[in-house]
Amino acid sequence: MTDKTTTVAIVDDEADLRESVAQWMQLSEFEPRTFETAELALKALGPDFPGVVLSDIKMPGMDGMALLRRLQSVDPGLPVILMTGHGDVPMAVEAMRIGAFDFVEKPFDPERLADLVRKASQARARTLATRALRRELSDGNVLTRRLMGASPAMEKLREQILDMGQADGHVLILGETGTGKSLIAMALHACGARASKPLITLNCASVPPETIEPMLFGAPDRPEKSLIDQAEGGTLALEDIEALPAHAQARLVETLSATDPSSAANRPHNIRVVAISSRLGAGAPPAEVLRDDLYFRLAGLILEAPPLRARGEDILTLFSHFTVQFAEEYGCEPPTLNAADAANLVQAPWPGNVRQLINLAERAVLQARRGDHNISALLIDDGFQAPIMALDAEKPLKEHVDAFEKMLIDHALRRNTGSVSAVMAELALPRRTLNEKMTKYGLSRGDYL
Repeated sequence: MTDKTTTVAIVDDEADLRESVAQWMQLSEFEPRTFETAELALKALGPDFPGVVLSDIKMPGMDGMALLRRLQSVDPGLPVILMTGHGDVPMAVEAMRIGAFDFVEKPFDPERLADLVRKASQARARTLATRALRRELSDGNVLTRRLMGASPAMEKLREQILDMGQADGHVLILGETGTGKSLIAMALHACGARASKPLITLNCASVPPETIEPMLFGAPDRPEKSLIDQAEGGTLALEDIEALPAHAQARLVETLSATDPSSAANRPHNIRVVAISSRLGAGAPPAEVLRDDLYFRLAGLILEAPPLRARGEDILTLFSHFTVQFAEEYGCEPPTLNAADAANLVQAPWPGNVRQLINLAERAVLQARRGDHNISALLIDDGFQAPIMALDAEKPLKEHVDAFEKMLIDHALRRNTGSVSAVMAELALPRRTLNEKMTKYGLSRGDYL
């Protein structure tokens, strides 16, 4: 969700303040909706409202605290920011204890208000995305759709996600750059018992070292909730965990080891940590990368994302999927693979994994829009120098044959918009043989209609 599409519901009985806040939200590229009473806001704000609520505390009739409680009963994940007078600060602190996202004291700094709304909207986007994923999980097919592929490596990965999702220990996700580790973390949260609670994500490599510790653990001069407090009851996903500074690593160990509920400094937190790394491997980490005690606390469960080069025919499935997406975006037909292209795609080393494949798919669509269809040349531009159609001795011939056969049937179904009779004629296959091969490769006519 971007700021331009974030709706901010502004609830205040004072017309001047309501309109001035709305103007500032609009200037900050949000979409304001104003309500003069909490009762009117409640009628308009249902579950899955795609935005943030900004409400005054002191209002006639239903006040901001009562509105907060009602909204929590409607949608516990809806961020509510309260606007308070000086005398209302203790009340606002209590509101945060029972679930408010944050509060601002009048007169407030407009830039700080916009920043709070921005952070709340990002949290809301994560909540809605996780919620949508959980709903999809109920039909049993979401991991197949989101984590595409029918290779043994992906089948194993999906099984592991479902198993570890039901467990509650901390998880360490390992894998090369571009293998979808963040999506795996999201799936782990969505298919577990904590799915209805927050999923808070922090990329440790993207935050300055001096900022990351107060963000994670809070600080006296920082009014916002710490990320650990925001994740209470839910999941804290730490991307690039090896970039966490040494002192923050030590504090994280202390936090995860805390056992005294009566001590503010040693209070236990009910969170599950999912750590993500593209540099660590199974076993004790190098001392300069991650503390041993933190590693072994996080690595109670380890999940490894397979590299793209180990996924065989999935490469063609993914390439076809991404080219169709980009072709729709650019208003053109997706490129058609020939035998040489298909063989070279399967053989390529893919150091950038799925991310590199997505980039190649977009360039292939742009190339096809100009009338050029030399996908093997794009692979060479990416540094792949193997001879055209040369077979990798480490991969069995059957893998190449199956991948190529699946690609031919997939493209024929796509060209003929799912018409089985047309595909039978084009590929000279009897119906029974075509049905068997579609079942074998997981191709469904309904996906092409």
